[in-house]
Amino acid sequence: MDLTTIIGIVLGTVLIVNGIGIAKLGNFFDMPSILIVVGGTFAAIIASYPLSILKDMPKHFMVLLRGKQYNIPKLVDQLVDLAMVARQSGLLALEEKAEEIKDPFLKQSLLMIVDANDPDRVRVLLERELENQMTRHDQVAGLYEKGSAYAPAFGMIGTLVGLVNMLKGMDLGSSDGAATLGQDMGVALITTFYGSVLSNLIFHPIAKKLRIRQDEEELYCSTIIEGIIAIQAGENPKYLREHLLASLKQSQQKKLLSKAANAPTPAAGGDD
Repeated sequence: MDLTTIIGIVLGTVLIVNGIGIAKLGNFFDMPSILIVVGGTFAAIIASYPLSILKDMPKHFMVLLRGKQYNIPKLVDQLVDLAMVARQSGLLALEEKAEEIKDPFLKQSLLMIVDANDPDRVRVLLERELENQMTRHDQVAGLYEKGSAYAPAFGMIGTLVGLVNMLKGMDLGSSDGAATLGQDMGVALITTFYGSVLSNLIFHPIAKKLRIRQDEEELYCSTIIEGIIAIQAGENPKYLREHLLASLKQSQQKKLLSKAANAPTPAAGGDD
């Protein structure tokens, strides 16, 4: 499990509470401010997105907590093994291998080349499927990015509400006006505080982590597409790894090359 998001949120909360001081923590609790900022932010999110996306929010948090799911080095080894099978026994032999694969995108890709589809058509269909996946992920991450933008806006709305009430009741000659002045001013300031915390400690970190998960999946699926097209073209398994690594980001290339250098024996064993 990847607990960095939870750890970061908890640590940030502890540091803010420590900065406020336990004895003064009650000064920062104001129910009307909470309703304006938290309630208003979620109301705006609900108004912005359909139920089909909103109902999956619990799944989004599972994505945050799961560890790195897409193992690129293992995928490259798997594609190299499939290339060996294809060269030795033909593309039809991959149909049996496809039944053993759990990853739906890789399985679908293999079956497409087993059916002898045109390589250009295979690439177009797979890239379109990948694009559709990324569009769905964009919507999910965008939900939390919108929340990050909405929270400070509702903090400002709460500030305006507090200031208006304060000015309307500013009759220092009366005891009621003096009594409500501090309360209204507190609402004006605390709502801004709530909006900033909700945006920068909750919504923005969640959106960023979802973007990272999206990039990991996009890299994984792109590697599958390049590997499948190379297998269909009959590329030599000896050079397939180099071909796949060349298509990845520079930072990923270094990582994969170092791991591949430490595991040459399995690849050589596959050629025997």
